[in-house]
Amino acid sequence: MPGLDHVAILVSDLDAAIELYRDVYGLPLAEVEEVLSEKVKVAIFGHGAGRIELVAPASPDSPMHKALEKRGEGLHHVCVEVPDIEQAMASLRAKGAPLLDEKPRPGAGGAKVAFVHPKGGRGVLVELRQGPKTP
Repeated sequence: MPGLDHVAILVSDLDAAIELYRDVYGLPLAEVEEVLSEKVKVAIFGHGAGRIELVAPASPDSPMHKALEKRGEGLHHVCVEVPDIEQAMASLRAKGAPLLDEKPRPGAGGAKVAFVHPKGGRGVLVELRQGPKTP
């Protein structure tokens, strides 16, 4: 069922941000993963819907590095889980939503993801996520 999957926060120093969310806020760190296709490292707090995902550039040529230079740290995107990402993208296109992706791409945790431009989300970047299918 569609709904909130996670909120992503862009950070410049992943280790320091992990310490804040884990040691100060007391949130359990579920995993840390590098998403090579996106050139980012992510730290995920919580399980299931409503997770917090900290995102940091993994290299100077990461798009997140450019985003940090332009906007600084803070909310990066809101992610919505969808049952069929291709169908969701087609529906959004038909309704005139400006998609940043022509087709889904690999995301954290083996998911398929695509993004809706902030112009189509009232100033908020929206990620569509279809999790990996389980046997």
